[in-house]
Amino acid sequence: MRSAFLALLLLSSAASSQVPDNFTRGHPTPRVDTIPAARDVPFPGTIRLAVDATDLQRRIFRVKETIPVPRAGDFVLLYPEWLPGNHGPSGQINKIAGFRASAGGKVLNWTRDPADVFAFHVNVPQGVKSIDVEFQYVSPTDEDQGRVVMTPDMASIQWIANSLYPAGYYVRQIPIQATLTVPAGWQVATALRPVKGSGGTSTITYNTVPYDVFVDSPALAGAYMRKWELSPDVTLNVAADNPRELAASEETIALHRNLVDQAVKTFGAQHYDHYDFLFSISNLLGGIGLEHHRSSEDGVKTGYFTDWASAQRDRNLLPHEYTHSWNGKYRRGADLWTPDYRMPMQDSLLWVYEGQTQFWGYVLDARSGMMSKQETLDAIAAIAATYDATPGRQWRPLIDTTNDPIISRRSPQPWRAYQRSEDYYNEGLLIWIDVDRIMRQQSGGRRSIDDFAKAFFGVRDRDYGELTYNFDEVAATLNRIVPYDWAGYLRARTTAYTQRAPLEGIEQGGYKLVYTDTPTDWFKAGEKKSKAVDLTYSGGFTVATKDGAIGSVLWDSPAFDAGLTVGTKILAVNGRAFDPDALKAAIAAAEGKRKEPVKLLVQSGDVFRTAELDWHGGLRYPRLEATAAGKGTLDALLQPLP
Repeated sequence: MRSAFLALLLLSSAASSQVPDNFTRGHPTPRVDTIPAARDVPFPGTIRLAVDATDLQRRIFRVKETIPVPRAGDFVLLYPEWLPGNHGPSGQINKIAGFRASAGGKVLNWTRDPADVFAFHVNVPQGVKSIDVEFQYVSPTDEDQGRVVMTPDMASIQWIANSLYPAGYYVRQIPIQATLTVPAGWQVATALRPVKGSGGTSTITYNTVPYDVFVDSPALAGAYMRKWELSPDVTLNVAADNPRELAASEETIALHRNLVDQAVKTFGAQHYDHYDFLFSISNLLGGIGLEHHRSSEDGVKTGYFTDWASAQRDRNLLPHEYTHSWNGKYRRGADLWTPDYRMPMQDSLLWVYEGQTQFWGYVLDARSGMMSKQETLDAIAAIAATYDATPGRQWRPLIDTTNDPIISRRSPQPWRAYQRSEDYYNEGLLIWIDVDRIMRQQSGGRRSIDDFAKAFFGVRDRDYGELTYNFDEVAATLNRIVPYDWAGYLRARTTAYTQRAPLEGIEQGGYKLVYTDTPTDWFKAGEKKSKAVDLTYSGGFTVATKDGAIGSVLWDSPAFDAGLTVGTKILAVNGRAFDPDALKAAIAAAEGKRKEPVKLLVQSGDVFRTAELDWHGGLRYPRLEATAAGKGTLDALLQPLP
């Protein structure tokens, strides 16, 4: 009887889900891709580009291009969509305005591609050899529109945002020559080199280079700039809001010279003919850390030189971006490399590209003295604690987070630790610490990850092309240095669903992760920079010091159980007005008192309620505690190279 009833129920459900035959039905419109695919053939001619970066009040870049055309008819221009270093489709086509194409003074008709909004179709008449294109890049006038790239005293000129290129060619096959105009009296720094006799004025014309080299060579311009030679090949170019921020001591600059020295000793080759740090110190220009082959865009808030002791959280930026010249720019995952900026990137090896770069950034910090050994250990402790408290690894393996530049593009998340984000950076760092530990222990201290660095990155000195790799080459290179099941090891670490972070490099390398009731200086610097109280390990949340707004909540934590969410505001703690110190004191006082939760008056929208934080573990802050009698593998890793 029951079986017959179920069969009847299933039959009736199937029948009810069918659309009656007399209903109208939609049909797909056939789509024909009329954009030519990139081919590895020379583009016939040289693009002439002029960028005017003088409209400081309105923050508008005015762009003109003269582009040779190979034939009459439909000619397609592309605005870069998939951007190197961003690992995703982050081209700012929404900031392009005033597009106009002409030939011999006659305006040409154009249409945007119906399926690819980054493509412009221009109808070229017979007999026309080149077209003139102009547009404006209307850069953000406020932070809520994106990164601010122009201020009254400096500008970040990203050619990739201020140029179009012809479809149908590998970008390395498209020659381009650029001219840049900046306000009078400003200085300009870039990896591009000016045409002889062009430097020293407000309008500079640069040597012709392939389009891929061009967009990989942005410029930093400013009214207040200083330059320091860190080596015969490397220059530190610094622009600031005012001259005071450029007052770097000789001792501080010496540490930056040590950075270059230790990096070259580590990798054994240099993949640039010259390298320029494009470093901005500003409260007005948007911060940045973006790698390029022969330069990097680096931006921090004021105080980097003038309050060096408090700037420890910013001191990892230059080592990280400099490392990318070897890892990411020269050696690049094969599925990430693309012939143009229209083809989608695949990010499966970002745990090498970014993860090992994050690793080397902190190692070079310690080796150069940019950070002390203790500061580096405290930073590693903070990273280890973060990822050991990440519940998202139980459903989402590390390898899947390499899709995040495409999935979320660093947009805010309600439950970051559970959803996961670009965890391949710092969890990758933990994996590579353990790789070094295994190499040292398996070889009796004769081999280390430094040998991998030279074998993998330190080849073909001064070659600044792109040498791609795949997973098998990474594992095989490790195996040649220290025989081990590296393929199995790396797959397990990147594809497994696990409870804990990969802490073996710490726990078997001479240290253990512990928690005390006193934060490290590194932890306090993080709170200061984020303007928040970090109670991630003391109840499971962070809260803004200014207004009590909750910035993050750890999934399944006591804060989660209390119903706290990002954006909720804490108005009072145990009946008293919110105060950051009072909140910490209440959490400390509740330690061990199981029946006395911390009572929080909170506001979410127009709803007020009392939330009970049932946490009795007191204040907990991560640090590393030495366990080895002598030096462990982590100590050896952080030692400067002779």
